Amino acid sequence: MATFLYKLGRLAFRRRHFVALIWVALLTLAGVGAASAPAAGSSSFSIPGTEAQKAFDLLDQRYPGMSADGGTARVVFKAPEGEKMADAANKATVEKTVKELGDGSEVVSVSDPFTTRAVSEDGTIAYASVTYKVPGMELKDSSTQALETAAHKAQEAGLTVELGGDALQAEPETAVVGEIIGLAIAAVVLVVTLGSLVAAGLPLLTAIIGVGIGVSVITALASTLDLGDTTSTLALMIGLAVGIDYALFIVSRYRAELAEGRAREEAVGRAVGTAGSAVVFAGLTVVIALAGLTVVNVPMLTKMGLAAAGTVVIAVLIALTMIPALLGYAGRKVRPAGEKGKGGGRLFGRGRAKETTADSTTGSTADSTTDSIATSTAGSTTASTTAVAEAAGAKPGMGTRWASFVVRRPIAVLLLGVVGLGAIALPATQLELGLPDDGSQPTSTTQRRAYDLLSEGFGPGFNGPLMVVVDAEDSKSPQEAATAVTDEIKGLDDVVTVTPATFNKAGDTAMITVIPNSKPSSTETEDLVHSIRDAGAGVTADTDAKVLVTGATAMNIDFSQKLTDALIPYLALVVGLAFLLLIVIFRSILVPLKAALGFLLSVLAALGAVVAVFQWGWLGGLIGVEETGPIMSMMPIFMVGVVFGLAMDYEVFLVTRMREAYVHGENAHQAVVTGFRYSSRVVAAAAAIMMAVFAGFIGSGESMIKMIGFGLAIAVFFDAFVVRMAIVPAVLALLGDKAWWLPKWLDRVLPNVDVEGEGLRTTDDTVRKPAEDDEGRELVRV
Repeated sequence: MATFLYKLGRLAFRRRHFVALIWVALLTLAGVGAASAPAAGSSSFSIPGTEAQKAFDLLDQRYPGMSADGGTARVVFKAPEGEKMADAANKATVEKTVKELGDGSEVVSVSDPFTTRAVSEDGTIAYASVTYKVPGMELKDSSTQALETAAHKAQEAGLTVELGGDALQAEPETAVVGEIIGLAIAAVVLVVTLGSLVAAGLPLLTAIIGVGIGVSVITALASTLDLGDTTSTLALMIGLAVGIDYALFIVSRYRAELAEGRAREEAVGRAVGTAGSAVVFAGLTVVIALAGLTVVNVPMLTKMGLAAAGTVVIAVLIALTMIPALLGYAGRKVRPAGEKGKGGGRLFGRGRAKETTADSTTGSTADSTTDSIATSTAGSTTASTTAVAEAAGAKPGMGTRWASFVVRRPIAVLLLGVVGLGAIALPATQLELGLPDDGSQPTSTTQRRAYDLLSEGFGPGFNGPLMVVVDAEDSKSPQEAATAVTDEIKGLDDVVTVTPATFNKAGDTAMITVIPNSKPSSTETEDLVHSIRDAGAGVTADTDAKVLVTGATAMNIDFSQKLTDALIPYLALVVGLAFLLLIVIFRSILVPLKAALGFLLSVLAALGAVVAVFQWGWLGGLIGVEETGPIMSMMPIFMVGVVFGLAMDYEVFLVTRMREAYVHGENAHQAVVTGFRYSSRVVAAAAAIMMAVFAGFIGSGESMIKMIGFGLAIAVFFDAFVVRMAIVPAVLALLGDKAWWLPKWLDRVLPNVDVEGEGLRTTDDTVRKPAEDDEGRELVRV
């Protein structure tokens, strides 16, 4: 692996014009495709294999004219204080509003509350239902404006009027300002870490190009593949984060190779061969985690996962090819500003040549003689740079001091980290799952006020009606079957209203609407859904009719259950594959096991923080959480997938440097310190960048994006700074040499991927090109 990537990096460096042209051409083609593609409609939501989905599909088949996927709106009226809706003036206003609502070209039907008995028992609240031909997201502006205008006129007449339903559903607002702030913070972190504007600009440039290609391709295929806006937003979020980080690791290693005195082409080759190997395997873990979402068998999740995985693949390819090409253009300007003129190569003069060596991860410099460089271990960047630093008596950096402390106090650090994350994870035991409805909207919205008015007038369960479908195609008496089902449901607890059965034209299918006594997201309503299904099983045995429960509430319940059932198989698949991959990388059993257990700690702590903020409301006002409620059903499994991939990123980048030091002769404890010396600052910078990018999406108007942005940002913090920076070195210090143990039979079976770049030792490490100036021009021997 290292040898192949070494050759690839040098090729990209030499053919920089060709490589740059290819990526610019791909970005242009993707942009043209996105601009010329047809506008995507609202993405469909389906949950294959669930009873609610089967019932929905049956209704679509047996009731072809009902526009099952059409948009709906509820216009809720409330009479002034002391008046009733049936009063002449109020009734006339409602009837006039209903007539105006029915004039729209996209309207299928409008119900009159006085003829459909849609008036509350106390007579103060009523509602009219509007059904449209097309989904809510596809309604013309004229239709939504007509709806709002009719409501406004009724308000001017003295009624309180609020609008609910999906007809007013708008495209989610992207957190543009937040994204810009996130990128700005990432830029500052890069400049501080690398000490050079040019070096800091390379990761940002390549990440933007990679995300541009990925998101443009998603946009171009959105209409064809039925991709929603959330798909491209999540691809943007993850693509930016990993794109910047992967490029950062290669640029940082390139600077370290320059500091060793190597020519630019050789430095690029070695950077891509070593850090690039880690990038490949880190990217593979992320792709495995995201693509593994297909096992859940929810089309929306599958599309989101595959789109984000594709963006990660692009980020890896750009890091391996375009970064070397851009480094060719940049010359030696990627060095910190303070190092200009100090030479990265050798300046030949009288006597022994003197050379400056810089540690790219700490920014420190140290002078040493050519002789000390030449006597260092050939092919080992770690050993060579360590010798230089020791020769110069350089002060240990923060990473070195912290690693030394952890190695001396491993038990205390391990206990503090595990107990701390365990305490933060405690709220996760109270996790409640659900999908957002109008009840989760901020109270400032008309949808939320309509939801509250309906709850006030008709009970909390009115906003979550259950639709019971009786498939009596094989029954001898469909009418008797429907009656039997109705009677069974009326005898159940938590039922307020059961409407008479409505048959289709063929008379073989009936719909029954059930109004629960509890709100849609309550456990009582979930229990009622299961009770109806159990009761329907008894009716089926007697009448040969099939009973199915659907509706938005039942769909949410089935969706949550499906994701819960899929979580364990998903974890087994993703963690199992990544575990095998890590065994190949580290040639160890305990190191991958420790990596997986550390991931569980960080993801549980992140879920605990999400529950505390979004479900309990703790500190929610700081990030704009206006309304608490159940956690998005797909949040846990999506967070597990993404966080696992990112956690393995840090594991690979940090621990590969430790293993590199270990295989080059250092003892187990010193290898931990050495790994931190050359990786901790860059890993910390990478984590800070990811946190900044993810946190930028917290300002999104889409509740799911806000929640995922927060969850991923806090998960990166826990995993990078607590698990990888504290728990991992503590465990490795306790294990000692046993950490790198691998059965001999397994060692013979596993392929040698050479992440440490051992194969590059065959080249002459001490051969250097004559010194170059800041522009890459050769200096003349004097």
